[in-house]
Amino acid sequence: MPLIFALALAAQMSPMTTPVQPLPKGTGLPPPATEEAQVMAPVTALLNGIAARDATAIGEALRPDATATIATEQAGASTITHKTRAELLARFTPGPERFQERLSDPAIEIDGDIAMVWGPYTFLIDGKVHHCGYDHFDLVRESGRWKIQNLTWSSRTTGCEG
Repeated sequence: MPLIFALALAAQMSPMTTPVQPLPKGTGLPPPATEEAQVMAPVTALLNGIAARDATAIGEALRPDATATIATEQAGASTITHKTRAELLARFTPGPERFQERLSDPAIEIDGDIAMVWGPYTFLIDGKVHHCGYDHFDLVRESGRWKIQNLTWSSRTTGCEG
């Protein structure tokens, strides 16, 4: 009996490792063949649409009834704004400024046909930091395709890194 107890105790104390695929070097993104990469596909498409200032491309990543919620922090006050899909898309019209939104180290959680992506972002205009915060994407899978149901982000101009 003491031997069984000692073996059980040793098994509990030994480090356990959950096998996971390594991230592709230099990207911080999941390997392309994983379900996590499939969840990231519409998020990446949306970010590429922002860079292109292409509302049509952004819209293709969204469900028809998608919404956006923005928590803006300015001068110590916070404002919450809700946008419809149409109002969100209207923010992205062609123009001379170059937009870029960098999402870093996204956390991806999946349960069946729902998923979320959460991570810090920095928004640049013409290569200069304009604001930063955290992005939160709620996604759903319909007919085998992931789409963004809701996009929520915080926005501040302090504590941003380039």
